Amino acid sequence: MAIKKVLKYGTKSLREPSKEVHKVSKKITDLVNDLLDTMYSQNGVGLAAPQIGVNYRVFVIDVSTGDEPLNPLVFINPKIIKKSGAIVSNEGCLSFPEAYTNVRRYKNVMVKALDRRGRVFTLEAADGCLLARAIQHEFDHLEGILFIDHCVNRFETDSVLQKYNLPPIEPDKLLKEPYLENELDD
Repeated sequence: MAIKKVLKYGTKSLREPSKEVHKVSKKITDLVNDLLDTMYSQNGVGLAAPQIGVNYRVFVIDVSTGDEPLNPLVFINPKIIKKSGAIVSNEGCLSFPEAYTNVRRYKNVMVKALDRRGRVFTLEAADGCLLARAIQHEFDHLEGILFIDHCVNRFETDSVLQKYNLPPIEPDKLLKEPYLENELDD
């Protein structure tokens, strides 16, 4: 379809919760195609509709690597229905070009969503794999949450953001995650 501009951190709309999709219409399938085209053009692993300025609960992911065939996954109106364990991993985001920082995530997640044809599916991702982390990352975009809100070290993250001329962390957006912190301490 079309490669869209990815909004950069600091754009106000990235902090807004997205609206439910009421019908998987041509408009939504076109949006899915735009998300996939844009994600692949940027060598991304995932992309959420708010990142291209569309306020709908839609994201795409493809964790295939190297010579593997492309395996795009489409999530419309996703809900994380189960989560457990904890992991720290280094993450980046297409809205934060070249900036990476360590964040806390659940190790295991189960998500329920609609696919591009409007059919319900459930998917489990375990052991802190890239898919598990990507689902949480993209889901957060639909809630107006950014990966830096999960950062392990606020000052280190601010230093990374400054290096890439991005705005500093918004302290009031940092998430209190006692479960994840306790899991990591064990």
